[in-house]
Amino acid sequence: MHRRAFIGTVACGLLAAPLAAEAQQAGKVYRIGWLGITAPTSAPLQRLSESFLQGLRDHGFAEGQNVIIERRYSEGREDRHTAFVAELVQMKVDLIVTGTSAAAHAAKQATSTIPIVMVAVANPEGQGLVVSLARPGGNLTGISNQVGGEASGKVFQVLKETVPKLSKLGIIWNPDNQASAMSFREIEVPAANALRVALVSLEVRGPGDLDHAFTTIASARPDALWVHLVAFSFRVRLLEFAAKNRLPTIAQASFWPAAGGLMSYGPDPADLYRRGAAQVAKILKGAKPADLPVEQPTKFELVINLKTAKALGLTIPPSVLARADQVIE
Repeated sequence: MHRRAFIGTVACGLLAAPLAAEAQQAGKVYRIGWLGITAPTSAPLQRLSESFLQGLRDHGFAEGQNVIIERRYSEGREDRHTAFVAELVQMKVDLIVTGTSAAAHAAKQATSTIPIVMVAVANPEGQGLVVSLARPGGNLTGISNQVGGEASGKVFQVLKETVPKLSKLGIIWNPDNQASAMSFREIEVPAANALRVALVSLEVRGPGDLDHAFTTIASARPDALWVHLVAFSFRVRLLEFAAKNRLPTIAQASFWPAAGGLMSYGPDPADLYRRGAAQVAKILKGAKPADLPVEQPTKFELVINLKTAKALGLTIPPSVLARADQVIE
């Protein structure tokens, strides 16, 4: 063969190879395993689900076209994750998305080969989920919703401005959730001490602990409640109790005031889910989780429910209203 013709043939072959591979990948339908907390039957959770799906579409992946999502929901029972992950591994999904620390741990223990993207998980490095935020290592990466002492300090400050008589705060937290336990001990307790607010510890591992928590609240009589990393599936009973006992309730996630709580301050969950989808897309396109840094929250929001404030007989100070990103009336 003539040298020039030979070189041309080789060059064409080298160019055609990645194009052929790309065309082959373009025709593939990816299967994603989804480990969530609660089925998106309410508007706030539907917003998170749609944010994730829109994030996928923004990067060329659409459910029902080139992506199938196998969804599993714990409904507040974290012990279900092990069985759910085993199911997804057996199905040979291409990737697993987790929405809680417990789900992330269960997925990591179940597989070292299937990529895992965690969304809105606090302090993944401290929990041992990743080697470091910059270089996760292994098969897991994602988006953290970790807030530091400064953000927690803002929660206390806003709540104290809104409830001037605040001297005792009940914190509902889950000691079996590593992120919740670490945040409670290392961030919330120091922040409360700095503002001279006494804390009432209310441990809630599951629905069965709510009655005991309510009894403790009735006895300790805190001035407000902070719902900290507790399953959204408990929201109805918690918020009904808070309303009945005229207790202002603050949380980190905006879906709590949307469901009737007084206010929330924390990372925008819709933004976290959109960014989580971007991580998923990168991996489906060939990136390795070990090489994708765990991203930190960048967008925070203060949400206030004025209807709830009125029912509680509270007047939201203009200084607090001026800082609100969303006001529910």
